[in-house]
Amino acid sequence: MLVGLVVLWPGGAPAHERTGVGFDRQTQDATVTEVVEVSCKEAGASGVPPTGDTSTAEGSSAVQQENGTCKRATIRVDSGDDKGRTFTEIVQPDQSRQLHEGQKVVVAYEPSAPKDLQYSVTDVNRRLPMALLAGIFAVAVVVVGRLRGVMALVALAISFMVLNFFILPAILQGSNPLVVAVVGSSAIMLIALYLCHGLSARTSVAVLGTLISLLLIGILGSVFIDWAALTGNTDDNTGLIHGLYPTIDMSGLLLAGIIIGSLGVLDDVTVTQTSAVWELHEANPSMGWRGLYRAGIRIGRDHIASVVNTLVLAYAGAALPLLLLFSIAQSSVGTVANSELVAEEIVRTLVGSIGLVASVPVTTALAGLVVSADRAGTEPALEASAVPARAGRGRRRKR
Repeated sequence: MLVGLVVLWPGGAPAHERTGVGFDRQTQDATVTEVVEVSCKEAGASGVPPTGDTSTAEGSSAVQQENGTCKRATIRVDSGDDKGRTFTEIVQPDQSRQLHEGQKVVVAYEPSAPKDLQYSVTDVNRRLPMALLAGIFAVAVVVVGRLRGVMALVALAISFMVLNFFILPAILQGSNPLVVAVVGSSAIMLIALYLCHGLSARTSVAVLGTLISLLLIGILGSVFIDWAALTGNTDDNTGLIHGLYPTIDMSGLLLAGIIIGSLGVLDDVTVTQTSAVWELHEANPSMGWRGLYRAGIRIGRDHIASVVNTLVLAYAGAALPLLLLFSIAQSSVGTVANSELVAEEIVRTLVGSIGLVASVPVTTALAGLVVSADRAGTEPALEASAVPARAGRGRRRKR
């Protein structure tokens, strides 16, 4: 892992000229200072079709907008070279994002546009509520988890650092996304597991089980992404990335996302299974490897059922708007599954789920082998004297 980090370390993302499209726009912070109601017809925001055809949904909506009431918002730029500059924007009645006075927003800046059209509202500024929610999350983790919670937050911060300073820049530099994902995921896993659970044989078994499962996910993902001819270029964002950096292997980027996305759940499964086997051994030290494996697998089956369901629902929830579109179009299940957008999610879900299912027997077997090989030979006298003490022989109870 260390060799991979040294060889692939990018030293920063490569520079490029901004396209002004999507996330690649210049943005500044701004505040809505005034909002007044105006007639859409007077504001010139009706958008009635030149043909006058109102039989279509667009034409009918345009007529309703013409007779409706719009809002003229005055926005003040709060950052950048044009700090203090104001501009106006018309908000139509059917627009999903309505502006109100005092609202913090994000505005896009296009220097090549006419001066009165250089700025436009692109989003709402959500930094404060998101920061507050993150603070509540951190407090809850520390209060419940105590020292373990603090170490988990430290590991989370390091994971983000590895992602931002290694994985993303290395992929942008043209390195193989699969190799970068494996090296970066290994670094995240080692740091997170050993920080949160300590340097021990138990943690090392969880690390080894996670590595084997990640290897299986990588192999399966590579085979089926290639077999299903998934390009990884399925939406505007991936298209923009491909346009800015044509050398990036988009299918490799898809595989890297599968590996990184599976890592978090894998950690949970392997650590839980390892802990279960260790506790079984503590409860019954005479239990051999086969007994530990059988008992651990019974626990693992329940874990498998819940984790697979979690993965499927997580991906379905993320793709819910897309699934709604297919439902509206009344497409068949086969047609929906065959489209690249949905096929990508299906491959992502199934490959990750196979890796999770495989991690249970693999980790349980490794944990059983390691813990059953632990022979207490260093303190025989103490262990021999402890047995009758637990059984209660040769001692009288105090009344």
